Amino acid sequence: MTASTVPAVPAALPATASTSLSAVRRTRELATTVGGPAVDVLVVGLGATGAGVALDAASRGLSVAAIDAHDLAFGTSRWSSKLIHGGLRYLAAGQFDVAYESAVERGVLMERTAPHLVRAQPFVLPLTPLVSRGGAALAWAGFRAGDALRVAARTARATLPAPRRLTAVETCRLAPALRNAGLRGGLLSWDGRLVDDARLVTALARTAAGRGARILTRVRALELDGSGARVRDVLTGEEGVIRARAVVNAAGVWAGGLVDGVRIRPSRGTHLVLRGDLLGPLPAGLHIPVPGETNRFVLVLPQDDGRVYVGLTDEPVEGTAVPDVPEVPETDIGFLLDVVGTALGVPVRRADVAGAFAGLRPLLDGGAGSEGGTADLSRRHAVLTSSEGVVTVVGGKLTTYRRMAQDAVDTLVAGGRVAAGPSRTASLPLVGAGPAPAGVPRRLVRRYGTEAAAVHALGAADPELREPVVPGYPVTRAELWWGVRHEGALDVADLLDRRCRLGLVAGERDGAVGAAREALSGGG
Repeated sequence: MTASTVPAVPAALPATASTSLSAVRRTRELATTVGGPAVDVLVVGLGATGAGVALDAASRGLSVAAIDAHDLAFGTSRWSSKLIHGGLRYLAAGQFDVAYESAVERGVLMERTAPHLVRAQPFVLPLTPLVSRGGAALAWAGFRAGDALRVAARTARATLPAPRRLTAVETCRLAPALRNAGLRGGLLSWDGRLVDDARLVTALARTAAGRGARILTRVRALELDGSGARVRDVLTGEEGVIRARAVVNAAGVWAGGLVDGVRIRPSRGTHLVLRGDLLGPLPAGLHIPVPGETNRFVLVLPQDDGRVYVGLTDEPVEGTAVPDVPEVPETDIGFLLDVVGTALGVPVRRADVAGAFAGLRPLLDGGAGSEGGTADLSRRHAVLTSSEGVVTVVGGKLTTYRRMAQDAVDTLVAGGRVAAGPSRTASLPLVGAGPAPAGVPRRLVRRYGTEAAAVHALGAADPELREPVVPGYPVTRAELWWGVRHEGALDVADLLDRRCRLGLVAGERDGAVGAAREALSGGG
């Protein structure tokens, strides 16, 4: 199928019209926003936190414009471990408030706002000869404490099962790739897992758009103050001003470059991408302890698309320049391979790494006394107000994006910049949440929720749209079309690197460029 033979695709369903993002909508709303009347809230940054701020403000009845120099989830929000953590690591560090907040927000996502995107993920911690009995007892106590957090957060047992001890036979059944020699058994625990972090951001942005927020990608903020921003349309080069009664800086690792007084210490997390057939079936993920360290693990994370992610490291990033796309150092790759090699019976060599990605966490620099590694920096978030009135929300983590957004908008209200009632987002379902449609492939339901039937129906116009974009990878051409028509994808990278994750493996990405261009030509 070539661009000249693009099939006719059914018009967007009425139910998706208000939440659909497209190039046409962007152009129309950009024209009315730049140089137009002041909005109540201008949000800079469209990762999870910025999209969350846009939704929180819009759901309170405020007029909102949200801009990003790149695309939805262009930065840190697409490079996470895809986990919605319950706060176990923060308990171990004595950060009880952060741990409780994480557990509460995990429950909100799994049970109320995004149950189609977040589900329970089992993990096995194998008790290999490198795990002492004391270390195993400490880990078990941690898992029990994590379950107590679940109870405190009022998350149902049906949502997250209880941890339990495993025999060696049970451990190998859940993780056949493990080395049998010396295996004493394992510890089974559960946590929340996203089907795709970038899909969560897309759902947030579309839900905000459905509440009237103007979601404007490819719009760079050049200067910020408390009354708005001077901006540039990256696509045309045209500049102008967006006026606002309040401004929120949610630019993540780039936040410090937009306002004075915000110091960020980025921390790099790295993941390897392996092909699923390398390790065989993985009914559960793995926690593999890092030798010689307490409460630090490498995760082996099976994905719905047949790949497996191995991560993560937690290393401080030197220098002041923040790259658009972080590079993966060979030292990180070697470290991850070495750790998994302590537990797996299947050798994983450098040549087996099909791809790799690194993300930078925007940790708040605590100043004096925080000169050590970033692994021990607090994951508490902060809401800071500059002398010019710009509110910056920074720190935190993907799991707590909603609370971060709520706190940022509460700060605007408390400061008298805007008038609005309390946050509503703890009970506001995102686009796609709801009963699963019948007769639709399970993989689509997990990615699109209630909209899966509409995505699947695109193939009725032409059988080629039901075909995988590249052999051996499940994403279909219809999904690329959907990304253009409803999810705001403007170019090939938006489609292949964020609306789906084909771009994580270079060879597969190259083979998908033609299909992405066809979708962009005919799907808008």
